[in-house]
Amino acid sequence: MTGPASHVWRLLCWGRTLARHGALRGIERDGNTPVQVRRLLRLARLGTFQPQEPDYAGAFQAIGPAAIKLGQTLATRPDLVGEGAARNLLSLQDSLPPVPFEAIRAEIERSFAQPIDNLFASIDPVPVGAASIAQVHRAVTNDGRTVAVKVLRPGIRERFARDIATYEWAAAHLEALGGEAGRLRPRLTIANFKRWTNSELDLRREAASASELAEAMKGYPLYRVPDIDWDRTNGRVLTIAWVDGIKISDLAALRAAGHDLPGLASRLVLAFLTQAIDGGFFHADMHQGNLFVQADGTIAAIDFGIMGRIDRRARQWLAEILYGLTTGNYRRVAEIHFEAQYVPSYHSIDEFATALRAVGEPMRGKPVSELSVGQMLDGLFAITRDFDMQTQPHLLLLQKTMVMVEGIATQLDPQINMWDVSAPYVRAWIRDELGPEAALADKLRETAQTLLRLPALVQRLEDKFPARGGAPEAPPLPEIPLVWDRRRSGAWGYVLAALAGGGAIWAAATLGWVG
Repeated sequence: MTGPASHVWRLLCWGRTLARHGALRGIERDGNTPVQVRRLLRLARLGTFQPQEPDYAGAFQAIGPAAIKLGQTLATRPDLVGEGAARNLLSLQDSLPPVPFEAIRAEIERSFAQPIDNLFASIDPVPVGAASIAQVHRAVTNDGRTVAVKVLRPGIRERFARDIATYEWAAAHLEALGGEAGRLRPRLTIANFKRWTNSELDLRREAASASELAEAMKGYPLYRVPDIDWDRTNGRVLTIAWVDGIKISDLAALRAAGHDLPGLASRLVLAFLTQAIDGGFFHADMHQGNLFVQADGTIAAIDFGIMGRIDRRARQWLAEILYGLTTGNYRRVAEIHFEAQYVPSYHSIDEFATALRAVGEPMRGKPVSELSVGQMLDGLFAITRDFDMQTQPHLLLLQKTMVMVEGIATQLDPQINMWDVSAPYVRAWIRDELGPEAALADKLRETAQTLLRLPALVQRLEDKFPARGGAPEAPPLPEIPLVWDRRRSGAWGYVLAALAGGGAIWAAATLGWVG
């Protein structure tokens, strides 16, 4: 078990690296950063030469793979880090130096316990992509199929485990400071981050996710999930059908090929809504490098290491929130937030509805190009603070993916109106799922299930476990002793060092759902 001294040393090294790249400046100036952290960040950057423009991507890349994954997430959150930082962080998506092919060959052969020639007729030693967790090679199977072979970087699981342990330790100390850090719940954020990355580090789970999504999207036209080669897939190696197409970010090539860019934008938005609202299981890493357009206009998705799930009740709330915003029914949107217990009950629904109106009305009926995203997000953040809304980490992937999809759709069609595209789908889903027939069917099913239970048992259970709100039960968090609870002399030295380094992951702590 890693001791406090090791955690402190890592955090100090990371903080120093961030300082050398000018990446602490924004955190230090953020009014919500705890005073203790802000003061010690100034110490962390003493004596460092900082570039005029912060290099966030360089800082996260220098720190290592786990930090790179955090940076990739932050790249989709210009609302939190600013447009300049988000653009800078985008270079983290596909820009790591590759592992030498001999190490990759050894990893494949070790994981399958057989020579690579038994699996593939040929494999290109030059990777087509190298990311923080794995790299991908083009190959041909012994039966002549062209495939993509994704292989974990050697030693990556152990390195992630070490770094995430320090994230957990720092988040526990940061949250214990209270205030904004307590409201944002950094420990739950890191817990979710750990769960997502552990899923990415088991390529069998990625294969299963791709298979499940392909099954769910069978009826959606012109959207493809490649087939899995299960015989050549295990925990460290994933083999999937090769996708030929144009990257969705290559607008010039898409135009030259004659593709309808506004049509692609609308189809991408609707594909995401179909996954999230209809199925409750969605591709949560829909950045430009993971989406291709094939010759017939089919959007092909790859890289299913990060997937999101939301239960049926949360999907109903989501659909009603989207529909309420598109129609201006802010009262209903406010009611949903109270039903889900995202807003504490001591606040006024009417006042919250008015606050939502102040943010929502300027957006309605306008293309994205005419919206002031900064002003809109400032208004949303003010609402979360004014109404004591705690962050909802279980919705982070959904929010992150919505930002991604909107960004890509806007690149394809700068005049797209997200409300106009979403409203018909959401309206139809609400009619089918929340209309009179659906409500009656739900009621009959619930009644039948209740009658099968013993009334006394039901009563006792309901007395002991009252109905919860929209947030699922928090996962168990590791027991982390706080250094200021230690009674040995010198504990406060740990405190000062931990807070100085803790500022290095303050950005990660601010990734929670903002309502």
